[in-house]
Amino acid sequence: MPITPEQTHALLKKIAGLHILVIGDVMLDHYIWGDATRISPEAPVPVVDVSRDTYAAGGAANVALNIAYLGAHAVVAGCIANDEAGKKLQQILREHDVQIVSAPSAGATIVKTRVLVQHQQLCRLDRESPPAVYVISANALFDKFLEDAIHKADAIVLSDYAKGLLDDALVEKISKLARAAGKFIALDPKPKRKLAFHDLDLITPNKKESFQLAGLEPDPNAPFPAEKICARLHELYHTRHVVITLGEDGMLLSEDGRVTGKIPTAAREVYDVSGAGDTALAGLVLALRAGSSLETAAHFANAAAGVVIGKLGTATVTPQELLAYV
Repeated sequence: MPITPEQTHALLKKIAGLHILVIGDVMLDHYIWGDATRISPEAPVPVVDVSRDTYAAGGAANVALNIAYLGAHAVVAGCIANDEAGKKLQQILREHDVQIVSAPSAGATIVKTRVLVQHQQLCRLDRESPPAVYVISANALFDKFLEDAIHKADAIVLSDYAKGLLDDALVEKISKLARAAGKFIALDPKPKRKLAFHDLDLITPNKKESFQLAGLEPDPNAPFPAEKICARLHELYHTRHVVITLGEDGMLLSEDGRVTGKIPTAAREVYDVSGAGDTALAGLVLALRAGSSLETAAHFANAAAGVVIGKLGTATVTPQELLAYV
């Protein structure tokens, strides 16, 4: 059954007391808005007349922002350089009371620039340093921050966009500290990074990523092998909860390697899926830490993502919007 307004309200009240630590690849999302009514005489490309620029938190920063919008206290740690993009990103996060810790790195702040013409994405421009630049070497101050922040947190979220920050050494360090403190730990994985994680409380791959994590090849002529995938993921990674996002087909739920359910998508109108996975991850972690079952948490997260993809650009959801939606 879908989540009720009463369940949503009760969860939101519990969420308001939570402290969540997000660690991962933070980035700035830059949107260039305009119109294109002619083709360039220099090349067969449209000429965009720019009307405005907007900026939003992206990647792990968007996960933290969604957590803060839903009422919890969020701390985010990632590589934010002392450059113009880094200053914009920090301003966005501070405006919404997200605490920021910049990990030591020589890399530039990651920026994704999307050019939108009449609300349609024309192209995307990425600015980032090589992954090796974002790897955190031994740093006593950052290690002390991790120890203190994990001790204070109700949950730790690892948001991997395969940009370099989360490597095996850092994931193992965080996991060891979190397990020693009895903390909930979740990971949104990017399998091309091949992180050596295990014994986590939650992972949230999409359909393609679940095949990659399981080491299986998808068969385009066969239905999604849910039982086989979930059993294999538990065998390899010993993760308690697995939520596989299936796009328009909703979410597949698994506990201890067993498929426990599938819920349909809550989306009513789809304008832009940018950041919807971040919203779903935030919702799942918050609801689970607020004491809900995996099924209720998935419905909560699904509804939150349903609000976000009805907006254009990387977006967030407020408690009021979520209550109105359900």
